[in-house]
Amino acid sequence: MATVLKLPDWTKWLRIARAGNAPAMLSRRHIYILPTRYGWFFAFVLLIMLVGAINYTLSLGFVLVFLLAGMGNMAMLHAWRNLAYLNVSAGRIDPVFAGDDATFEINIADTRHRARYAVAAHFEQGNPVHVDIPASGQATAKLTLKSRKRGWLPSGRIKLHTEFPLALFHVWAYVDLDCRCLVYPRPTVHHLPIPNSPDEDAAGSLADVSGDDDFFGHRAYQLGDSPRRIDWKASSREQGMFTKQFQGTAESALWLDWSTTPGQDSEQRIRQLTRWVLDADADNRPYGLRLPGLELAPDTGKAHYHQCLQALALM
Repeated sequence: MATVLKLPDWTKWLRIARAGNAPAMLSRRHIYILPTRYGWFFAFVLLIMLVGAINYTLSLGFVLVFLLAGMGNMAMLHAWRNLAYLNVSAGRIDPVFAGDDATFEINIADTRHRARYAVAAHFEQGNPVHVDIPASGQATAKLTLKSRKRGWLPSGRIKLHTEFPLALFHVWAYVDLDCRCLVYPRPTVHHLPIPNSPDEDAAGSLADVSGDDDFFGHRAYQLGDSPRRIDWKASSREQGMFTKQFQGTAESALWLDWSTTPGQDSEQRIRQLTRWVLDADADNRPYGLRLPGLELAPDTGKAHYHQCLQALALM
């Protein structure tokens, strides 16, 4: 079998702006510029025009060549200024399931009181996203990266580039924001029923949960309580602000246990537990999670839901 010689990536030797404890700044040391193919063609045309003007001693030819060359120099300056001294920082990054596209929000802000146009940002293996940045403002570029397995997905370095205004020069810089996205396990496709808790029929295994069935009592009003649960009669009698408490129907605590989960290997067990967490959350059932070295008490809500999925993702 023939050996394929892989050439080193010369771009890894370039300076990369890093975030550290503050947004990454694209200073002069981090910006690179080269002519585009249109820029090389423009230079070639100017050279031919200059040779013709010299050969035929055309004064107007010299004027035209020098005028176009000056325009090219100004285009190079404005292309560099369009990227120089931008602040780049990481924005919101929501968790995704394995196999889905992770979205990284990248905030690009101007610091020199001038508008920036057609600034593109992308990962090394992604499609560029173009944004316009107002003077002293910022724009958000949403970059996507394919997730393949559970756990933390690092963003890697980000390339910012522009060819504004005349596409004669390609100006670029690399940024490493050191941000990452949490990738949840991919839930199994096969819908096995949620198992009954082993203590479901045991005495004392029923847990009371708050609901809207039976009046339970009063407690002092807290900011954020629903107006429908405030005891307005007590308030009208100047007895204070109180919130009514109700108690729902008793319900068995549901435990999702690693030791009793079917599966041929650890990954299949994790995927099955992920499916049960999704089903229990959709049914609004209180559920707990037992993993090797970790136990999450039964609860409901989005915070508990994400806590369980994070524990499964980082096993």
